[in-house]
Amino acid sequence: MAIIGSLLLMILLFLVGVILILEYGPSTSARNLFVTSAMETSAGKFMATLFIPKKTIKEIQKANSVEEVTDITDSTLIDINNETVDKDRIDITEINESTYHGYLATIYDPSRVMVGISGAYGPSHKGKQVVEMAKKYNATLATNAGGFSDYNGTGNGGIPKGVVISEGKLRYDAGSGGYPLIGFDNNNKLVVGHISGKKAIEMGVRDAVSFGPILIVNGKPSKVNGTGGGLNPRTVIGQRKDGAVLLLVTEGRQANSLGATMLDVQNLMIKLGAENAANLDGGSSSLMYYKGEYINDCASLIGPRDMPTSIIVK
Repeated sequence: MAIIGSLLLMILLFLVGVILILEYGPSTSARNLFVTSAMETSAGKFMATLFIPKKTIKEIQKANSVEEVTDITDSTLIDINNETVDKDRIDITEINESTYHGYLATIYDPSRVMVGISGAYGPSHKGKQVVEMAKKYNATLATNAGGFSDYNGTGNGGIPKGVVISEGKLRYDAGSGGYPLIGFDNNNKLVVGHISGKKAIEMGVRDAVSFGPILIVNGKPSKVNGTGGGLNPRTVIGQRKDGAVLLLVTEGRQANSLGATMLDVQNLMIKLGAENAANLDGGSSSLMYYKGEYINDCASLIGPRDMPTSIIVK
């Protein structure tokens, strides 16, 4: 027992030493990247707050953020030719960049994309894993979607953040208005913007969740300060002008894939031709299910998490 205790103490001292070097060492950019990465986690914020004043952390976050946009999707810019759309085609592309590895799914028929829900919401309910929701809806492909209450990483997916709309019905509305809405209207066009649940229903939004930030709206990239955030697993959704839906999941917090910044995923969406794009929940929630199995590695040490919503492709 004494040997195990000594080993654990040595590991702890090593980790503290690494953190101190990153936060007080000669590289300001390394410090900022470490702080923004830690502050984007639910359970790992202490790695930054333990040694750095809150004021400094806020300054670092502000200098590495995506600025909020006031624009809302102009659906007339998306031209879907239903007669020529390949309704069965889904392309899966492996992505390898300098700091991250991931997978991109291109869905050519946007009518196949919807929001799946875990069930009823509230303190007495819990969410479901992506694989469970995929099987519930008989999906070919699925990813995680909107955010949820997750204090210190202990959330069970039972209480979503913001708004949840599925199959034309408002399933949950926190009424806070603090998150962008990300979803599809009845014409299968991706809608992004700060929109209330009630307004979204009036606009004909059939499926939506809340998270963010918005990365591209009407072909215009959001302004990114610095890196836009830390290196972490990400899930991003976008749509090209021809209606094809882009679903990206990147791995992170691993030796061979540290993660992607917001600037990284925004640049990739621009390169892929996204007219509109937004960041979905990420971190240990980021998963892509395809034809019966997860195709990316989960960042959570305890495996896939329970969550309230998923992006479903039937």
